[in-house]
Amino acid sequence: MKRDRWGNRAAFILAAVGSAAGLGNAWRFPYIVYKYGGGAFLIPYFVALLTAGIPLLIMEFSLGQKYQLGAPEALGKIRKKFSIIGWWTTLTAFFIVIYYAGVMAWIWDYIWGSFTVAWGNDAGGYFYNNVLQLSSGPGELGGFSIPVLIGVIITWIAIYLILRKGTESVGKVVWVTVTLPIALLIILMLRAVTLPGAVQGLNYYLQPDFSKLLDPQVWIAAYSQIFFTLSIGMGIMIAYASYMPKDSDIVNNALITVFANSGVSFLAGFGIFGTLGYMAQTQGVPISEVAASGVGLAFVVYPNAINMLPGGPIVATIFGLIFFLTLLTLGIDSAFSLVEANVTAFTDKLQLNKRKITLWTIIVMALFSLIFASKAGLYWLDIVDYYMNNYALLLGGLLECIAIGWFFSPTKLRDYFNPISEYQVGPWWDFMVKILTPAVLLYLVASKFYVNTFGKEPYGGYDNIYQWLGGWGLLIVMLIISVVFANIRSREIDSLNAETSNY
Repeated sequence: MKRDRWGNRAAFILAAVGSAAGLGNAWRFPYIVYKYGGGAFLIPYFVALLTAGIPLLIMEFSLGQKYQLGAPEALGKIRKKFSIIGWWTTLTAFFIVIYYAGVMAWIWDYIWGSFTVAWGNDAGGYFYNNVLQLSSGPGELGGFSIPVLIGVIITWIAIYLILRKGTESVGKVVWVTVTLPIALLIILMLRAVTLPGAVQGLNYYLQPDFSKLLDPQVWIAAYSQIFFTLSIGMGIMIAYASYMPKDSDIVNNALITVFANSGVSFLAGFGIFGTLGYMAQTQGVPISEVAASGVGLAFVVYPNAINMLPGGPIVATIFGLIFFLTLLTLGIDSAFSLVEANVTAFTDKLQLNKRKITLWTIIVMALFSLIFASKAGLYWLDIVDYYMNNYALLLGGLLECIAIGWFFSPTKLRDYFNPISEYQVGPWWDFMVKILTPAVLLYLVASKFYVNTFGKEPYGGYDNIYQWLGGWGLLIVMLIISVVFANIRSREIDSLNAETSNY
């Protein structure tokens, strides 16, 4: 079967940047920075970027481009059993995108609400009561929240329309969905830094608190953020790179992707914290009292701040639309890239028509995502998000490092990508992939496991049954499915064997 190709290198880079620079930058990054002590978080963030982000992105680009296959089949080329790792990362993408669709649904609702500034003076009440219609806990699904359900349906239709022609349609869409949010973020940043009190917010954002560096949770959050935001450990970058010619530059593409992604994160942080500074000054309280933790930062605190902007309802409508269109255009790239990782994996495995696989993959994902449109959707999103980011993502990266570092040879892979890349990577890359990055990831997973199993209280205070349904149990199911999929013979191999037997 003839493989899809990106129209040009720029389309690939934009798609990679679009996948990396998603909601994780605008919604998650400012929230994580706020939660873990402002500027202090930037130190572990850059350490994680240099020791894990850049080395692993180069590794994933190389795997996809060298073997011209998605994650399961590419890792299976090293050793057949390693396709289990590929399916693990692909399934991680699967379970992330089904709750990601829930977040996208909230954004659609807020775009609609921006026209009338529907949240008024009570953005919290609007989010929890009008949009989520939140139930009492994860055990009370309470039926669908109709606004969220409509948003979920719109999200999946949009993803299908973007992916229906593969790299051809994606290559055109990313020119808008990558460049537009950057322009909108610049507008938000410029407005934020010119507001009274913005300096106070930016100080909180940038001033490091070195005592935070002693907290292991800060480091875990930094590495998780790198994996989440760079789309590493989800099979995405391997899939995207598999549509590039074998002799395309790899190192330069990876560096552009990494630094563009970080640039968007910082840009978003300036916009968010500049506005929080204004909000704190207007209310006469410290910044620590105006920012709530959790997803409420983007869907409660920022809408409240928008409502306080000078200029009245018209200005609030304009900046509400700008903010949520920014989130929408950032998020949609990441959402369809998560789907594409699955589509590529199944197309490689089954050797069937890619358009049909795209359609059926989206239908299955849409059905799974319905739980996040229920009135208990926020609880389930919180649980699944926690286990995917703290275990599935980190384990995927760790296993990829072990596969390449100890069973393939990083030097051999470096000998492939260095001659075709503008910038040459030295032996330090081998050390990162083989020793340092897997050691750090192993420590992070082990420490998180210790806290969750021997700690005084399970994550979020949820009952054990929900921790198992949306967390531990889900991880076990992922492992079982990965093993099963890895052991299903591909149609290509069967056809080859059949042809051989005829001679």
